[in-house]
Amino acid sequence: MKHPTKRNPWAWIPTLYFAQGIPYFAVNMISVMMFKRLGMSNADIALYTGWLYLPWVIKPFWSPIVDVIKTKRWWTVAMQIIVTLALAGVAFTIPTPGAAELAAGNVSVNLFTLCLAIFWVMAFASATHDIASDGFYMLALNTNEQSLFVGIRSTFYRCASILGQGGLVALAGYLEVSMANIPKAWITTFACMAVFFGVVSVYHMFILPYPVSDKPTVDADGKGGVGAVVRSFGDSFATFFKKKYVFIAILFMLLYRLPEAQLIKLIQPFLVDPQSVGGLGLTTAQVGLAYGTIGVIGLTVGGIIGGICASAGGLKKWIWPMALCISLNSIVYIALSYFEPDVNTLWGGISIYACVFVDQFGYGFGFTAFMLFMMYFADGPYKTSHYAICTAFMALGMMLPGMIAGWVQEQLGYNGFFWYVLCCTFATWAVTALVYPHINPNYGRKVNKVIEENIAEDTEV
Repeated sequence: MKHPTKRNPWAWIPTLYFAQGIPYFAVNMISVMMFKRLGMSNADIALYTGWLYLPWVIKPFWSPIVDVIKTKRWWTVAMQIIVTLALAGVAFTIPTPGAAELAAGNVSVNLFTLCLAIFWVMAFASATHDIASDGFYMLALNTNEQSLFVGIRSTFYRCASILGQGGLVALAGYLEVSMANIPKAWITTFACMAVFFGVVSVYHMFILPYPVSDKPTVDADGKGGVGAVVRSFGDSFATFFKKKYVFIAILFMLLYRLPEAQLIKLIQPFLVDPQSVGGLGLTTAQVGLAYGTIGVIGLTVGGIIGGICASAGGLKKWIWPMALCISLNSIVYIALSYFEPDVNTLWGGISIYACVFVDQFGYGFGFTAFMLFMMYFADGPYKTSHYAICTAFMALGMMLPGMIAGWVQEQLGYNGFFWYVLCCTFATWAVTALVYPHINPNYGRKVNKVIEENIAEDTEV
């Protein structure tokens, strides 16, 4: 049977990156809301969910295996099956603390040991899926198609977050009320996630194309095996660190998202904490509505506009506007923490939902530049492994600040914390200024083949 080597990108890019986002956000963000509702303290939530970023940090150490063994398509589908099983595993291992423990809001982390272990399995499978699916994306599309669809992939990747922080959290909130049992509500929610993700996995078994270039990496004499893995591993790391302006690029990957890395851990606790401790007092369902409706509109519009702008003008033209958009989101939370609007009033609800819209629009628009830069820097013979290394530095830049964010917030309060995050935007602007001179002005926009070859030369050793 002849398999299709090309398919309309609209048939698989939205679902592929939606599937890439679901386990990532389940591990790193949905878990935050769940643990909060199950009585874990802010400091424990930030610390232990921060450690769950580790697989994304160390994934370059096994990315050569994805290059050498099997195809990117095979790895993508296989990891989706494992994630499906892990989501079901979480549903079966969520603890059920009593009402008194939940009300105290300081349930021992020891109660969550098995559940956290399943999240670790999901994290490793998700990180491996990222390696494979990102490599698959670059093999299945040319550079202009990559630029055109980068906003689409970012949008649907973030839509997975919206589904989790919006639709699924809203579902959990509804079930909390209807079941009158918070643990059972989250057990049901994760079971639904497992079923949904299983359906998406089956879809990809049939719909993903079979690019001609999607082949296992082997030696020049055609031999693979352990030796090929070791050599591929060594070559991928050696050539990565010999790239031009590599250390500036690493700083960019570590610090571009510094404000967001800390905000993302505390936004949901801020929304659900009562006003007596500086929060806004939203219910679980109201948080889901904010992110699942208003947020998804802002994210979608921002991501699509970002992709269109980058495709038309190139990365270099748009990197500064995008950096400003992604780094100034803390301003809306400063305003919310000052005025503490009541979500149950007309103007209070409008204020909160408008701020969520601005936050998500800025993220959708600004993240486009970050994704494009990593693809630009990773381009070359080892693009899959190099892109995995780039995303590992990105994950490290999210993991370390996120781990201490809860402690910082407890020391400064919500308002002081958001001012602190705003100060961190100077790091984003500094690294943007450093990489700006090194970006080819034509990268990302539609160009002829000669210019495309010159772009490729810019990222070679």
